[in-house]
Amino acid sequence: MTLIEGKGEAHFSTRAVCDIAKVTAPTLYHHFQSADGLLSAAIAEAFEQFLSSKRSAIQSPDPVAALIEGWDNYVGFAAARPRLYAAMMARFLSGADLPAAREGQALLRHRIAQIEAAGRLAIAPEAAVQVAWASVNSAAMLFLSATLQPGVGMRPPDPAIVARLRDSAVQAICTPALPE
Repeated sequence: MTLIEGKGEAHFSTRAVCDIAKVTAPTLYHHFQSADGLLSAAIAEAFEQFLSSKRSAIQSPDPVAALIEGWDNYVGFAAARPRLYAAMMARFLSGADLPAAREGQALLRHRIAQIEAAGRLAIAPEAAVQVAWASVNSAAMLFLSATLQPGVGMRPPDPAIVARLRDSAVQAICTPALPE
């Protein structure tokens, strides 16, 4: 993952990995069968690290606050590790079977179900999942664009814009809290 994080997936090669790991190519192929197998293992591990951070994060008992915390955690991961996140999403979107990615999707659906159980869901559950997924990935893309395409003139996003994107999604997904 160090190689992907530092230079991106385009610079991932068996030679570079062998140099870092101080192993020979036959050793690498013995364990992973191919460079793609090694890359798949690295991406699967990255998803596990991502989920581990989500599992260990303190979650509010309020389901809407927990959704916000999860959203912020997701965007924070993408902002901190943009090249790795880009490689992860490329694998995910290409249809790779990634159990940790499925678990992440299940976690989002669970959070939406908790909001629905609390009587705070403003739209259909699947629509809520889509709004959350689209908004969090839009925010993540702002960080990726700034990091991976610096020549285009993109700057890191203003935190207020990222918060507004999140808050707009939450407002679309959830009904306002009733006064206590």
